[in-house]
Amino acid sequence: MARRDIVVIGASAGGVRALRVVAAALPADFDAAVCVVLHVGAFKSNLPELLEAVGPLPAAHAFSGETLRRGRILVAPPDHHLLLDDNGAVQLTRGPKEHHTRPAVDPLFRSAALSHGPRVIGVLLTGGLDDGTAGLHAIKECGGLAVVQDPADAEDPGMPSAALQAVKVDHCLPLERIAPLLGELVRQGVPAGEAPVPPARLVHEHQASLGGENAMDDLELVATPSTLVCPDCKGTLWEIRGANPPRYRCHTGHGFSLRSLAMVQQEATENALWSAVRALQEKEVLLRKIADLDRSAGDEAHALQAETEAEQLRVQADTLRALVEQG
Repeated sequence: MARRDIVVIGASAGGVRALRVVAAALPADFDAAVCVVLHVGAFKSNLPELLEAVGPLPAAHAFSGETLRRGRILVAPPDHHLLLDDNGAVQLTRGPKEHHTRPAVDPLFRSAALSHGPRVIGVLLTGGLDDGTAGLHAIKECGGLAVVQDPADAEDPGMPSAALQAVKVDHCLPLERIAPLLGELVRQGVPAGEAPVPPARLVHEHQASLGGENAMDDLELVATPSTLVCPDCKGTLWEIRGANPPRYRCHTGHGFSLRSLAMVQQEATENALWSAVRALQEKEVLLRKIADLDRSAGDEAHALQAETEAEQLRVQADTLRALVEQG
């Protein structure tokens, strides 16, 4: 009888402590492979060492092509998505970012669901926004189990709360109880019967996320063009039909939820406003230099005109800066 022997875990803000709590409480004979994604971006990470130091299971950054092994923790390395394939092997990719981050939780969860179906247990821990929600939903659609940290117990309740709103999770419990629960779940067999067939929508969206040469064909099958622009590549964003929560993807593979898209757009807007402040301030400086030049040449009228324009720019820059700082 097949068992639930693949555990995928996602975390973001507050995730180092949360992952160490889970790793420390897993038993030495834990009979499942564990794959972890923490939002570390491209920054150096010593997460495997931190996990191995507190628990009985060996941990390491994954490398592409290695085979999943029970009783071992594999961690997504910086700036790489961690994916699982049908052959039980790990694949690393620097493919399109999802939720403006790489590694991201959704690619791991989605690939695990498609490749291993009911054998997968998805675990979503503390973190902001909603990366992992769509992936957890994919795990459920393919017959796996969904475990979510109680938002009241999370350092950042965003990711757990978003999952609870959109996914019918199997277990929601405090951090300290997650490892003991996993120990019980991996000893259970997958219920008898045929494994659910992955929805075609999920398969096509996953292929579109990889950004290959047929990505546009896959995207057209599951999404509708929107009026929004991808903040990462400036291409058209397509809205995934029937997605909960709403999701967007461009033909190069960048993916966003409604929440993560709003966050990235807010950052882009703030950057644009700061650029405008800088431009106003630079023009003010130039006009004051022109005023000094005109005055030294005895042209007081033009000097006063330049100073007046410079003062207007200073007021505009101060007003715009105040708006940006108020958020």
